[in-house]
Amino acid sequence: MVRPLLPRAVRVAFWQAIRSGMLIDEAAGVSGIAHRTALRWFGQAGGVIANAPRPASGRYLSFAEREEIALGKAAGRSVRAIAAGLGRQPSTVSREIARNSGSRGRYRAGVAEDKAQQRARRPKTAKLAACAELRAIVQQRLTQRWSPEQIAATLKQDYPTRPEMWVSHETIYQSLYVQGRGALRRELAVCLRTGRALRRPRRRPDERRGRIPGMINIADRPAEADDRNVAGHWEGDLILGTAAKSAIGTLVERTTRYCLLLHLPAGHTAEQVRDRMIEVIATLPAQLRRSLAWDQGAELARHLEISIAADIDIYTNRNIVVEEMECAS
Repeated sequence: MVRPLLPRAVRVAFWQAIRSGMLIDEAAGVSGIAHRTALRWFGQAGGVIANAPRPASGRYLSFAEREEIALGKAAGRSVRAIAAGLGRQPSTVSREIARNSGSRGRYRAGVAEDKAQQRARRPKTAKLAACAELRAIVQQRLTQRWSPEQIAATLKQDYPTRPEMWVSHETIYQSLYVQGRGALRRELAVCLRTGRALRRPRRRPDERRGRIPGMINIADRPAEADDRNVAGHWEGDLILGTAAKSAIGTLVERTTRYCLLLHLPAGHTAEQVRDRMIEVIATLPAQLRRSLAWDQGAELARHLEISIAADIDIYTNRNIVVEEMECAS
């Protein structure tokens, strides 16, 4: 037996609460649904809030309008009279009654709402589901621990004249996380660097995160760093282990793809990262210490001390895409 859908307004209320920063149990209480139902909805969406229902536009009938149609029908009012009361076209009401009446010709608001929602839940065929060649390549690279951002960027380079082989990183994430969009095997989610089967919001909307003072934006980095023709420009990142109990830093030279590892066995505080980075960068000749781009994480709060001691310019980049490469310690 197919479980009837709750009114769209209830689902919208739940997801609006989630978007506002509430936890799942808080959003369930506000929208008046069971905690188990809230968990099921969140799991079906894979934590991808962008795919959750939003308030319907005025183009579509609301549940309240369907209730008025049901009451008007029960009272024997004409289609034109019901439409006039709702401020809708008679053809809209007539079409609604014809489409969503029950098997015996009776129109009930709850049944009509359920039918309308079922028809609305017909997702387009995902690009990864429609193209077996593209799907196979994406799956292979995921198993090789490529990030969706890396895959999306390199597909355009590998197939410059075949747009059907291009896919955005968001499409890859949705194919892994969202039920009904699962063109990729769900178990491949463990190949992501997060290893999570559900997406988690990065922060609550009312949460404020401070920026590290004194950081220079990546836009001010010398143009030669983008050309990859001049060695000495580096990309840095901090890789955290389970529960952030362990960490290792990486420094990747953009031209040669040479990778240095920052071993951080005692922790990854700003002071520990500073000391280890100065120690490692000091081993490089001066001509290989041109610039370093690093995500604006708290571990780089001592960037000015690193820059002075290691004689290297440091820039902040919140969207570093680390390319597939061999690492040498």
